[in-house]
Amino acid sequence: MSERNSGTGAIVGGGAIYSLGIIGAWFWFWSQADQFWGYVWAIVEGLFWPAFMVYDLFAFLHH
Repeated sequence: MSERNSGTGAIVGGGAIYSLGIIGAWFWFWSQADQFWGYVWAIVEGLFWPAFMVYDLFAFLHH
């Protein structure tokens, strides 16, 4: 008999979507940068864009 791990497909699919989001964010933030530290910050923002988005959403809802 074979065991099935039903959660693996959802995890892989979520990781693929998150990876596409990171790549898209890198393109967006990279195109907005205009100097060296802007490009460095673009890489950081691309990795952590969901955290920035949630923080901005909570800041908007608080006011």
